[in-house]
Amino acid sequence: MSRVIRWTIRLAGLSALVFATVLAGRGVQARTYPDLEIWHRLDLREEVHAGDLGPAVSLDEYLRHEQRLFDELNARVERAVPADRRTAANRYFTDSLASPRRFPVDGNRTFELAPADPVGGVLLIHGLTDSPYSVRPLARTFERRGYYTLGLRMPGHGTIPSGLVTTTWHDWAAAVRLGVRHVRARIGPNKPLLLVGYSNGGALVVNYTLAALEDESLPRPDGLVLLSPMIGVSPFARLSWMMSLLSPIPYFEKSAWLDVLPEYNPFKYNSFPVNAGRQTYELTTAIAAQFARLEPTGKLAAFPEVLAFQSLIDGTVSTSAVVDGLFAHLRRPASELVFFDINRVAGLTPFIRPSDATLVASLFAGRQRTYRVSLVTNAAPDTLTVVEKSLAAGETTITERPIAAAWPGDVFSLSHIAVPFPPDDPLYGRESDDPTPHIRIGRFAARGERDVLLVPMDVLMRLSYNPFFAYMEGRVGEWIDRRGR
Repeated sequence: MSRVIRWTIRLAGLSALVFATVLAGRGVQARTYPDLEIWHRLDLREEVHAGDLGPAVSLDEYLRHEQRLFDELNARVERAVPADRRTAANRYFTDSLASPRRFPVDGNRTFELAPADPVGGVLLIHGLTDSPYSVRPLARTFERRGYYTLGLRMPGHGTIPSGLVTTTWHDWAAAVRLGVRHVRARIGPNKPLLLVGYSNGGALVVNYTLAALEDESLPRPDGLVLLSPMIGVSPFARLSWMMSLLSPIPYFEKSAWLDVLPEYNPFKYNSFPVNAGRQTYELTTAIAAQFARLEPTGKLAAFPEVLAFQSLIDGTVSTSAVVDGLFAHLRRPASELVFFDINRVAGLTPFIRPSDATLVASLFAGRQRTYRVSLVTNAAPDTLTVVEKSLAAGETTITERPIAAAWPGDVFSLSHIAVPFPPDDPLYGRESDDPTPHIRIGRFAARGERDVLLVPMDVLMRLSYNPFFAYMEGRVGEWIDRRGR
């Protein structure tokens, strides 16, 4: 027994030593980041949290709070930008090309599109580090079909990256509940209520829908549209809480961040705090627990129809989690998961990981599914033109239909951030003819020497628009029209 105790003590001591070494190494590594700026350190007092968003809080109150928040942003950040940071690529310098003021509408703010007599209502929730700008293109699809649309800014977003240092997923979930209450009240009790979520917003609307199955006091949605839903994240996120343990010590304050980058994007943070990763892990864990509780009760049969779009290769969320952590639980055969394949003739296939290149085979093979699965892929190995290949729920025969779209010759795959944006988006698109002088991320085509640019090359290489947005918009339109019949 004494030998067991000695070995236990030694093992505990060794584990503590390894933990301390890793933690110290992380702190030292974080010190190599660029200096933190005011937008990394400041705590905006007017930001709302779950405790401020009880059942009696209205959207009007939320918007008044949001106005005070952006007034504070202007007073404490935009007016306080140091002289050496007043550059053309700093979103917080109001005269820069990256300032949100360069655009007709500030995409960081909550927005409403309200027809006179709406046929239904939709709440749209943006992604992590993002803003309502990312859901505006799809919101217009619903507006054209007579839907009242609300694109709600999530707490901690649209202002400064430090907003995500203290925000929790419970704050976001409380805001979603407020938004659902408002949309339901706005359209009345009998018209269809739909939820749209992009990335982390997809996780939030799934979380809300599961909560509504457990709590009958919550309005139930009639359908979900998901873009790159964050149903699962990397195992690294599970340990993210450790990464910032040293951050209260001034010498190691940068360890609260996974990335510290220039803030050149007017509607999305480039810097990424550790806490943001931790919150995504806690949210996806909560969703898994919800499914586990509801599975044996039979209540999942009431989960509404889902239409989801996902890049087959996604560097941000787990593609397999979308399949196994969400769609495997669905019971409605009309639900559909649409994948965007890699470009099979881009000339880069030999350089793609074999596991990614062969993922399609596993997608269509094996068990019959309780939902429809589709793949947007090259019509033939030697053409950039794409087709849609589909497998209906319970079927084994693949059907194919042409699509009036093709891969750009220099693009080898979509990206997580590209899915919600059309090619003519003024900020993220490649084909925009907007004459307003502002930064144009979609036109970045970085080639040259290394270590010249302030932003990592892999960030600039990431595709920022969806070449198949018109197809996606059409599929969403068909889905809306079918539900209206």
